[in-house]
Amino acid sequence: MSKCEQCIVREFSSLKALKKEELLRLADCKSSYTIKKGEPIFTEGENVQGIFCIKDGVCKMTKLSPNGNEQIVKLITKGELLGQRSMISEEPVNLSAVALEDMQVCFIPKTEVMKFFNENNSFSMNVMRTICGDLKEADDHLVAMAQKSVKQRLAETLIYLHDTFGINEDKSLKVKLSREELAGMIGTATESCIRLLSEFNKSGLIELSGKKIILTNIEKLKKV
Repeated sequence: MSKCEQCIVREFSSLKALKKEELLRLADCKSSYTIKKGEPIFTEGENVQGIFCIKDGVCKMTKLSPNGNEQIVKLITKGELLGQRSMISEEPVNLSAVALEDMQVCFIPKTEVMKFFNENNSFSMNVMRTICGDLKEADDHLVAMAQKSVKQRLAETLIYLHDTFGINEDKSLKVKLSREELAGMIGTATESCIRLLSEFNKSGLIELSGKKIILTNIEKLKKV
């Protein structure tokens, strides 16, 4: 059995539709990398000639505003693929992907992926479903940014980080975001984010310990 057959990325992504012989081809053509914390996987506007499989670690997908502020659009974790939309549309990537922690990543060249896309209907349908899912998420995010207050967006984001990425033994959020990154995720100024975190802390909704955040009352956060 090839390593690609056993890989967690195949279990949760479009690659689960690939047949055994296709997985063997995949194992022969892929390249594996270690991406260090803070390093980019790719940068907005880059022409990416393939897709990236996230074997381990978490990265942030960001977009720079005209005034240079970084907006975090979403977080990507192990088991997911990057670059599918730009590969199909033959356009430069619309976002940057930057590691939030050390990551294990595999790269599959576009030429090989497009063979799978053209020859395996189940794989091509999986890719299109993933892209449609990303569009739905983008719609939901746009509505949230327009209709919810900053306080609501912060509460929602803290719950999302808790439910999606889990907690450490000390009950702090496993994914550690700086105050700037958290502000970029909810679309506000860093000062506003710090003020709201302090307010949540005083209200007993969370506990702050340096950069660590512990959710002490999730039910009340949900009501916010």
